[in-house]
Parts: sequence; structure tokens; C-alpha cells
Amino acid sequence: MARPALEVADILNRHGEAYLARHRLSRGQLKVMGAIRACRTAALGGHVMRCSDCDHPTIAYNSCRNRHCPRCQGAAAKDWLAQHQADLLPVPYYHLVFTLPAPIAAVAYQNKAEVYGLLFRAAAETLATIAIDPRHLGVRIGFTSVLHTWGSAMTHHPHLHIIAPGGGLSPDGARWISCRPGFFLPVRVLSRLFRRLFLEGLSALHAAGRLAFHGDLTDLARPDAFAALLAPLRRADWVVYAKRPFGGPDAVLAYLARYTHRVAIANSRIIAMDRNGVTFRWKDYRARSSGKTWRKTMTLTAPEFIRRFLLHVLPDGFHRIRHYGLLASSRRAETIARIRQIIAAPIPVAAPQEHDANGCTEADEPRDDHRPPCPCCGGRMILVERFAPGTAPRTIVAVRIDTS
Repeated sequence: MARPALEVADILNRHGEAYLARHRLSRGQLKVMGAIRACRTAALGGHVMRCSDCDHPTIAYNSCRNRHCPRCQGAAAKDWLAQHQADLLPVPYYHLVFTLPAPIAAVAYQNKAEVYGLLFRAAAETLATIAIDPRHLGVRIGFTSVLHTWGSAMTHHPHLHIIAPGGGLSPDGARWISCRPGFFLPVRVLSRLFRRLFLEGLSALHAAGRLAFHGDLTDLARPDAFAALLAPLRRADWVVYAKRPFGGPDAVLAYLARYTHRVAIANSRIIAMDRNGVTFRWKDYRARSSGKTWRKTMTLTAPEFIRRFLLHVLPDGFHRIRHYGLLASSRRAETIARIRQIIAAPIPVAAPQEHDANGCTEADEPRDDHRPPCPCCGGRMILVERFAPGTAPRTIVAVRIDTS
């Protein structure tokens, strides 16, 4: 894949030092900036690749593997999908979205670990509670939740994308019960329970002193001010909606490939960087709903672009992809096998590993094996040498930037 003409790394390299001089950043934000700027440069070392057919050598610099780096997420998504492909069932899949109201989003930004964690828990409890209710499905379900914290313009907009098989196991675990065609669970019922569970959890966090407030939100540390913030939200409609079901497991995989490891902005959306600022493509969904032009461009000053990008840095160790219910990690393989047996679905067979002349398999190659073919003949590139950060390879070859 060709390297985009402009990348987030280019913007950080040109304007990052000036931004750092004027703004105080968290340790996590500093770590992300440093990783993206160093990604696939000599600062991280690299490895020499040689074509197995024509012996053409190239240098590929190492990736930073930071989960906020736009360069690294394509390979990370492929690795993740390869690990989870066998978990897919031959049933319809449904896509739901749980969104936090804007007043809560402001609190969430200053309390990311606590509020984002509560968002996961409240949405999971909502789905499990409604699904097990005999008035709806009356089953135990499983699903995967993915946290996104951005809108298309990189503004702060925390929401969960949830992918769920269209059905579940009966309470005794003996039968697979499918939902009605084209309908999973009632979104109005989901919305109201989600609202109640989330606000109860947020109030409990505040009462326990686990929320911090700074700047314009300082007054919310007072119980009466916080209660006043929540009061209108208890009556407002919260956005929970279900999209059309996927066409099948292959469509689910295609969706997950786009969403599981997405970051605030893809390099491919950046159009220009000049004295006017940074211009990028975005989607105005409000204009779309009214039938107006909704695919637009936006120009931000470089400092504002960097500020918006850094809004979405997650706390260290925070998991933004989580599995629940039947798909919970602890017993997922066992549960999936039992469900396949119940619905008489074939078990996916892993592709056999090919060995090279040295007896090595592809699993023995470095993780960033999503490499382009040889630029000369299209052959397979193999690893022949590694070199440490700050050093040079023993063999002098033409340098390329690995954008795989």
C-alpha cells in the first residue's frame, strides 16, 4: 500500500515542538506523540528484508505499535481478526450503538477510566438484562463492545459500537434461540434501562469521591451542582440505536476490520497542511439526515488539529475492545464450540502452515508480516537481519519506509 501524501506524524513533526512549548500534556499524551513521531523511523531500529525470488534487499523501520498510531492499526486489526475469526457463528449479526449525552461527555473527558468503564458496564448490563427477559428473547447472549471517543471532526463524542449474534442460548444452555428476522432487541427499552443504569452508576462514583473536576467543571464536585447536572438527563432520550443486520459473517469481519482498531483520524483523510492549517475530509451526519451535502472538508489550525487528536488518548491499560456474556474471553472457545454443536455448524479449519527451506513457518516471522511484495518482481520478502535503534544494518541497501 502506498504511503499517504500526508500523515498525522508529519503534522506532529512539523508543529509538535511548538505545541509542547505552549501546552501541558499528560504523560499518556506525551507518550503517544513521541511514539507516532518515531514510528517507522531510524529511531526505532528496523530489519532488512530480502526477496526470496530475486534477492532484492530493502530496509523496513520498526513500528511503534502504539494503539493510537494511524500507521500501525491496519496490521493490528488483521492480527486481531485472525485470532477471532473462528469465533463467528453462522447466524445473523446485529450492530447497536450506545452514546453518552454531551453533558456527560464533558465529565467523561476529565474521568476517562471511570466513566468509559461505566459506559461499558452499563451497556453490557442493559443488553444482558433485556435479552434474558422472557418478554423479549429469554436467552443468554454474547457480544463484543468497541469504544470510540470521537466524531468525524475529531470532537469528543464517546460511544460504544456493539456487535452481537442474533440470538442466544436458552437459560438451561440446551437450545439456541434466534431473534425475529431483522429485529434484535427494542431500542426504546434498551435506551431507558441504559439511562437509568448509567446515571445510577455515575451518581455512585460521585458519592464515592472517584470523580475529579477541573476548570469549568470545578463546581460539579459539589453534590448539589452534580445533581442539578443530572436532573434533566433523567428525562431526556438517550441515543441507543440499532443498524440493519449484517449480510453474514463475512460482512461482520469486514466491519470489525474497519472499527476495532480505528483511531481518531486515518492518514488517508488528511488532504493538506499549509499556512492555513490542516485540511481533512469529514462526514456531517446532521446534513446527511436533512438531505444536504454531508461529505465535506474542514481546515483547522495545526494546534487545534493536534489538540483534537490528543483528546482521544486513552488511559494506560484501558481496554477499548471487550467481550461479554457467551463471548467472554475466559470460556469463549468452549462456549462457541457448544453453540456450533447445537446448531450443527461446521468447525472452521485453520489453513495449514507452509514451511520454507529452513523449516520455518510464517508464525516464525515478525508480527508485522503484513508486508508489501517485492517492488522488483512481486516476490515474497523474508527477514534477513535486525538492527537496534540508533544503529545501521550491516548491509547497505536502499531505504524504504514500511507502510504495511
